[in-house]
Amino acid sequence: MITLDVAPGIHRVSEANVNCYVIEDQEGITLVDAGLPRMWEGVMEILKTRRRMPHEVQALVLTHAHFDHMGFALRAQQSLGIPVIVHHQDAWLAAHPYRYATERNRLLHPFTHPRSLPLLGKMAVSGALNVKGVHGMQLMPDGVMLEIPGSPVPVHTPGHTDGHCILHLPDRRAVFTGDALVTLDPYTAQTGPQIVAGAATKNTADAMDSLRAVALTEAQHVLPGHGEAWHDGAEAAVEAARKVGAH
Repeated sequence: MITLDVAPGIHRVSEANVNCYVIEDQEGITLVDAGLPRMWEGVMEILKTRRRMPHEVQALVLTHAHFDHMGFALRAQQSLGIPVIVHHQDAWLAAHPYRYATERNRLLHPFTHPRSLPLLGKMAVSGALNVKGVHGMQLMPDGVMLEIPGSPVPVHTPGHTDGHCILHLPDRRAVFTGDALVTLDPYTAQTGPQIVAGAATKNTADAMDSLRAVALTEAQHVLPGHGEAWHDGAEAAVEAARKVGAH
């Protein structure tokens, strides 16, 4: 599903409860996260709808390098000739997107949260089991604006992964939260602002601590890796997530 202008100049592709985003400005296009492999077609459809050309895409920025955010990263890198930008602590994971540590056993987790099984099944159908890693990534600094369309500012928010970063667009009052804060957890099927369950998070205590960085953006539009956008402010989203706590 495509949502145009989910925030100012930002468009969303959503499939199987996974989101990726297209940032548009006069200078070009930036992609945020690479979702699942089948979501590539949605990105191309957005470009066509907005009358933009593939050669205008200048970069793909990853909030983190789990497989469900890496889906078409290699395709974008090879076919568009663009850099894939990731925090240095997730660079190895970007090359091996299934080999990540979690706080809880992710294979056993669906049996204790059976409502997650249909969600995970949809992800598998959309290519979640066939994601390729990438090499030759460009490493992004923490807290320094990236000189690409949209001018996102990465903020290191470890917990979900070691190198997880949110991406703040101050002039658009928007923040891409990746899996630092979601509004749907595929591993529990629970909705509303929260961190992702320990079955897919390396350290939930660190993830809870990183919510502070989300709140400090004071963004109005919170754009998560899973679930619907939240337009009532980052501080309110973080407050709600803290009430849910780690799970």
